[in-house]
Amino acid sequence: MAISVLRNRRERGFLDGHFLIAMPNMADTNFARTVVYICAHSEDGAMGFVINRPQPLSFSDVLLHLQLVGEEELIRLPGATRDFPIRSGGPVESGRGFVLHSDDYMSESSIPVSDDICLTATLDIVKAITRGRGPRRGLMMLGYAGWGAGQIESEIGANGWLTCPAQEELIFDTNLDSKYERALALMGVTPAMLSAEAGHA
Repeated sequence: MAISVLRNRRERGFLDGHFLIAMPNMADTNFARTVVYICAHSEDGAMGFVINRPQPLSFSDVLLHLQLVGEEELIRLPGATRDFPIRSGGPVESGRGFVLHSDDYMSESSIPVSDDICLTATLDIVKAITRGRGPRRGLMMLGYAGWGAGQIESEIGANGWLTCPAQEELIFDTNLDSKYERALALMGVTPAMLSAEAGHA
């Protein structure tokens, strides 16, 4: 679903390039206190990535698992490569890797998701990062968040999410502990101001 929603879009949906910020009443524990960056939104559905959930695996673990490097090679890699940020991108296909990155890296499989940000889901970018030829900024995501036709609109209508234009700095920022509060601050909101009930003052 993920790549097909991106590749099949004819024009950008109104949530493309936006953050979804979970409301306190979010019933789905997969999304409690999450900030989701929406990469594609159309009448067919939506897909995006949770940007503030840690991933127990490291980029080094991924390189070893994919057998792109051996233990001895891993030790010689630059720290910035070994520590390339990795997140739990969502509950769908959690074993599949995606790299959200700045547009200074492009391959045949890279898909633009905004004016400045691209998505690549093939091994070529992992190899490029390992060789020091990757993007200036990037995040590896394991898994993604996906919604069927009309689902995300219903969840927003039911007061499940706040939305605002995404900020690139916040997407790639590595401080996860305060990312939820800082995303809310983009809207001038604090967690204490949020009500779990819609339409009540």
